[in-house]
Amino acid sequence: MRWSKALVTVVLSVLFTAIVAECQPASVYKKKYVMGTVFEVIAYDESSQKASAAIDAAFNDATRLDGIMSNYKPESDLSRLNRTAHFHAQRIPPDLYRVIEESLVYSRLSDGQFDITVGPLVDYWKSVMRGERSESKAAEEKLRSCSGFKRITLLPPDRVEFQSSCLRIDLGAIGKGYAVDRMAEVLRSRGVTVAFINAGGSTIYGMSSPPQAAGWRVRLRDPSGKNAPEVLLKNNSVSTSEQTSPDLLGGSKAGHIIDPKTGEPVKTSAAVSALANTATASDALSTTLLLLGPDRGTSLVKSTAGSAAIWINSAGNAETASGGPSISVGENAGSDIAAQAAEIHRAH
Repeated sequence: MRWSKALVTVVLSVLFTAIVAECQPASVYKKKYVMGTVFEVIAYDESSQKASAAIDAAFNDATRLDGIMSNYKPESDLSRLNRTAHFHAQRIPPDLYRVIEESLVYSRLSDGQFDITVGPLVDYWKSVMRGERSESKAAEEKLRSCSGFKRITLLPPDRVEFQSSCLRIDLGAIGKGYAVDRMAEVLRSRGVTVAFINAGGSTIYGMSSPPQAAGWRVRLRDPSGKNAPEVLLKNNSVSTSEQTSPDLLGGSKAGHIIDPKTGEPVKTSAAVSALANTATASDALSTTLLLLGPDRGTSLVKSTAGSAAIWINSAGNAETASGGPSISVGENAGSDIAAQAAEIHRAH
């Protein structure tokens, strides 16, 4: 049989296309509700079965951590610690010890602006915002007297003691970031090296780069809609903090982020996005920088290798600071990762 050159070309082209398609890593997209939000993971691997199993294992670890760090589950290790560690050292799981230890680093860096001991004040203001109680200066002062990060004593390797009779810890400003880092560890341990982990849009981590891209492009929060800020993640993380809108909750002092210095919800219209090498760091930094503001926060960012931040208020005013990474601002920003995730999701 004689083959024409045109037919040979077509056959070789089809074979080449099939080989290239076979060599392309498969993408797997999954999501799970845990820690009070939706976690999403996109993973690439030659084996979709391996990627799928790795994502399931990562979600299982996030669920395990929720059972350790939850404020809302009375049986969690954190809830038990909050009930029993007052002037009495308690042994806790390694993960809980590490996240508390990491939290105290940011408390010291921010001179107490980042403080995981404001749990009672958070609960107080939530009840005020829900209309379950009236504002009381006396009640607020009493709760402020309970808090203070310096009243947490770490006793290595695994014990914690509270030097206050009413102190309670709230890990809402760092817990999801810690869970994202642990999920990334699980994925890597399962042989998955290219992935994107999104914890409710507030903390995101990009592992390596997706196929044919320099990194994971993420559009950042902009209350004004004027700046189109974005970052390119590659083995680092970005987190965003923003005060709860008063329009959603009513009243003049709405908000879930408490200023430890005043005992009241911080008053700001700004959203802060912070980049860091780990999700734990970006989660803690975003809250810290929202409380510090750009004037005081800039020096912290510039002194922290691998970090960057952008503050944007509702009027569209933006201020940036960097200890290395860049944040792009402008109308030429590329497509955001939500669109990429949706496209992959539809394909499956």
